[in-house]
Amino acid sequence: MINKKEFNKMASELTSFDAKREEVIKKSRDILKLSKQAVYNVHRNDLNYAKKNLDDAKEIIDSIKAEIKKDSNLETIGAFGAGLQEYVEGLTYYSYIKTGNIPTRKDVGVDTENYLLGICDLTGELGRKAVFLAIDKKFDEVKKIHEVVSEIYGEFLKFDFRNGELRKKSDSIKYNLKKIEELMFDIRKL
Repeated sequence: MINKKEFNKMASELTSFDAKREEVIKKSRDILKLSKQAVYNVHRNDLNYAKKNLDDAKEIIDSIKAEIKKDSNLETIGAFGAGLQEYVEGLTYYSYIKTGNIPTRKDVGVDTENYLLGICDLTGELGRKAVFLAIDKKFDEVKKIHEVVSEIYGEFLKFDFRNGELRKKSDSIKYNLKKIEELMFDIRKL
């Protein structure tokens, strides 16, 4: 015969994990939302509110990481990775606009893959910023953004990514760089 107590214990474990999983997914959506708001606020030059968004997102990330320490199976939840990528994008964009520098993976406190995926997305936001700057005739700042995106692209070329999300997103850097180069070409015509 089977051990019914063991099956009851396993059912209880699965129910408990599912509840934790749902909480991580909900919190991850909050990280996504706050990080997207941070990007939006940086574009609007509201750096104080962007910083608050990012601080709130970081607090949630830390709470999820604390739960992962108790149950490492929670680390595999895709929604958390998506939230981390958006956070990386928001934090690195905020930092670049505020200081001219892009924080390292260690500074951001995330794993390599989510950092790199967030940096890929950062190049798209930098491209948008370059357009806004060109409209305001701040051509030197457009050139700086071109240099940064070009540098990021050069670093990504050193990797040998297999097919997958990182490969796909890293290819987007090339297109974002091309858009900025076309913008710079158009500026030179002026």
